[in-house]
Amino acid sequence: MRLRDIIICFLCIALAAGLLTGAGMQLDYINSQRRDMKLIINEPLENAPPSLAFATVAMGAFRGLVVDILWIRADRLKEKGQFFDARQLAEWITTLQPRFGDVWVFHAWNMAYNISVTIPETKPDQRWQWVKNGYELLRDKGLQYNPRNIHLYHELARIFQHKIGSVSDNAHKYYKLELARAMSPLLGDGDDKFFDALVDASHWLWGDSETPDFKQAWEKIAADPNFSSFIEQLRAADEQIPDDERFVSSYLSLRQDARRFDPAASKVIDEFRGKPELKRLSLLAQAFQLRKIWKLDAVLMRELNKKHGPIDWADPNTHLPLDWRHADTHAIYWAVLGLRKASAEKGEEISGHETNTDRIVAHSLQNLFRNGKIFVHSTPVPVPSSDPSEPPKTRMYTEVYLRPDLRMFSPYNKAIMDIIAKYKAADDKAAYRSLGNGHRNMLRNALLSFYQSGHKEYAQKIYDQLRELYPSPDFEVPLVEYARKRMIEEFDQIGIADAKEQVIAILKESYYLYAIHDDDAAFGREELASQLHRYYQAVYSDEQRIDLPDLKLLKYLSLTDFLSDGQFSPYLKGSLLARIEVERPDLFEQLQRIEQENRKSREETEQP
Repeated sequence: MRLRDIIICFLCIALAAGLLTGAGMQLDYINSQRRDMKLIINEPLENAPPSLAFATVAMGAFRGLVVDILWIRADRLKEKGQFFDARQLAEWITTLQPRFGDVWVFHAWNMAYNISVTIPETKPDQRWQWVKNGYELLRDKGLQYNPRNIHLYHELARIFQHKIGSVSDNAHKYYKLELARAMSPLLGDGDDKFFDALVDASHWLWGDSETPDFKQAWEKIAADPNFSSFIEQLRAADEQIPDDERFVSSYLSLRQDARRFDPAASKVIDEFRGKPELKRLSLLAQAFQLRKIWKLDAVLMRELNKKHGPIDWADPNTHLPLDWRHADTHAIYWAVLGLRKASAEKGEEISGHETNTDRIVAHSLQNLFRNGKIFVHSTPVPVPSSDPSEPPKTRMYTEVYLRPDLRMFSPYNKAIMDIIAKYKAADDKAAYRSLGNGHRNMLRNALLSFYQSGHKEYAQKIYDQLRELYPSPDFEVPLVEYARKRMIEEFDQIGIADAKEQVIAILKESYYLYAIHDDDAAFGREELASQLHRYYQAVYSDEQRIDLPDLKLLKYLSLTDFLSDGQFSPYLKGSLLARIEVERPDLFEQLQRIEQENRKSREETEQP
């Protein structure tokens, strides 16, 4: 080999060695950047068996094979009902492959649905914790690594809509109550002004950043001279109040239940009460907590209020804010966010997950029409004492009642029409037909709800839309005749033997609704009871099988049932009687007359 060739080879080797050395020197920086950008997906597992930890590090590209084996094993464990073991394997899989979307869904579903129902119904708090674990896993971790995976958004929305919002779980009332309790302190007055102020507070804390820095936001609050004095005094009054970003949670807890803190902390609150600085701090704390704990963006919340909120009867073009205590409102939020981040581009085929996510929006709006009004009611319940000499004690039993919200029909109707148009344009015949069938059925039910509530003009508008979009011989008759036919169909399903009980039950419900000032629903139920009574009187008046008492007497009996029902508080019962006496004196007089007649009859019967 000539000297020239030897020199060239030597220079190439030296250059290669230099490049390799330079690349190696950059490795630590590159790995640091990958870690900061959350691009590392094969970090060693914690609390894993040595064999699995070794496989994670040593197998490198072969970890996909490890994931496949674990996935098959986890699925078999789930089929066998060994949900806790399946959960552990799912955790390892999410650590090995955090961008494997299906395993996040599997893991969350397993906790929210399978593990939760293994807990006895007598321990609803423990059940609720597993449901929370499910949605928090998807929301706080799964979407962190998969921000454009629509399957995760759909499953997250479905946990809120189905597991919490529906009645599929025997502990569903507890779930609804816990969600309402958690959200209530963060919603202020819940009106448009509050959400406008909430958006301003969010901009003050983070600007337009999509990844807010909570530590920096807290430091900004603590350094503000408007708040620093109050924060220092509050921390000096109670040492359990932290001096970092956890202060926000403690402050909100203090405002909600001061009994958990030193009385001196309440005195500090009293000193600042009424000052604009305290009101401003509370608003910042609410914005902070909504974003940090619930991952809710105030801007999108306000946007959904204006688009999907209940209409204002005084101005149908105006939307009132949604009730963010309601599980279906959360379902709408995550479904809409997922559709925005991960929906198909124009011209692309729409996936099944996207179609199901569109359905979540439509179904949740429909659920808010059927059960959108939340009433949280507390009733004193006697507590048994082992010592008879002790005075009787009571505890407050709190329950959530859901009532229809007719104001939600218009938002639902507009949303479903937009969704149907989307699938018509995409030429997806199956989804278009399915969504249309659901819309037609909803129109039929909504029409009857408005008609029974006395909104005849609105019912006519719905009937006209039904005729136009879904023509059928059933819709060729006038509204009154169609509505009467539908009600008769419902009445026939009740059964003749239960007619009296049904009338009393419906009237009792109308009294409850009237007591809590849900007047539209109350009068609708009263009208339904009257129609049911008239129907049975007309159809079966000549038969001996049924003899319905006079409607006035049934109203009296149902009121008696309501007033003697221990689940309703004395305050609620007193409120009902006061409203009837002032606002419906004719009904009050009828009830008084029947009471006097019954008292006289009892006295005559009791005479020797």
